[in-house]
Amino acid sequence: MEQFAAMPLAGWQDTKETLHRFCQVVGKIRLACAVRRNHWWNAPFHVTGRGLTTRPMGQVDGNPIFTIDFDFLGHRLVVTTVDGREVSFGLPGGSVASFHRDTMRALDSLGVRVSLDQPHPFDLPDADRPFADDTEHAAYDPVMVTRYWQILSQVNLLLEEFAAGYSGKTSPVHHFWHTFDIACTRFSDRRIDQPPDADPVTREAYSREVISSGFWFGDPAFPEPAFYSYTAPEPEGLADEPLTPGAARWITQRGGHLAVLRYDDARAEADPRAAVLAFYDSAYRAGARLAGWDIARYACPGGVTDPQLGADQPGRVPR
Repeated sequence: MEQFAAMPLAGWQDTKETLHRFCQVVGKIRLACAVRRNHWWNAPFHVTGRGLTTRPMGQVDGNPIFTIDFDFLGHRLVVTTVDGREVSFGLPGGSVASFHRDTMRALDSLGVRVSLDQPHPFDLPDADRPFADDTEHAAYDPVMVTRYWQILSQVNLLLEEFAAGYSGKTSPVHHFWHTFDIACTRFSDRRIDQPPDADPVTREAYSREVISSGFWFGDPAFPEPAFYSYTAPEPEGLADEPLTPGAARWITQRGGHLAVLRYDDARAEADPRAAVLAFYDSAYRAGARLAGWDIARYACPGGVTDPQLGADQPGRVPR
């Protein structure tokens, strides 16, 4: 299995647009049926050994406990209840409209009642078109979808490794269905008062000072896959800070600065994994230093917080 296989956006853009909307359908079900967590941690998907999962949900809303999984090896959507009942259907060949219909039928057949407040895409060009009316997006290349999941799995573990180095409040490594990226976020204790006109998603996501690290597969604003990091709110002078490796750079996006390492530049490094970890660390240290974080206090080498364990068994888990 090649590490960081080629994944040019142009090679699967139509499939990505369809899959993104499939994920948004399921994501909005997750949002409707899961207990709310701080910073929207309840909403994203998690990577599994075959694809993506919503994790179990229901119960608190009167529904049976159920899980929705994308199987990107068998290319099926699988809905399972806690008592072992299961309904699934194939992903290739269907439109967003048929996917929405089949998903809601699967839930109904299992006794799950879900009403979506906004059954249409979030922050996409066709945000005003209901899922049920979208027969335009129907491309699905199984080879590229499997590759997307394989790369996502590699980045997932890389972000887990990076997350291990920080002992402060840290989000799970999770895949956001609205922006189609995978990320892990470090938090400080500093509260951030958002402007009155900030939308509810932003207000909750950035109610504390954060440094977020992640990866996305490309979009119209940056049409290629890339690793990224940002600090919010952005401290003055951030874009003047050096980044590692040399191919990494700061770009301007949405009025701020984003540290970016192009996926193809990472692939070209002698040790791509080490290069990406160095990139995340350099961007974190730049933001943390300028924002006044106590870097030494929250350092957690090898995922170990106890100094004696760290000295005795660096990088190892005691048995």
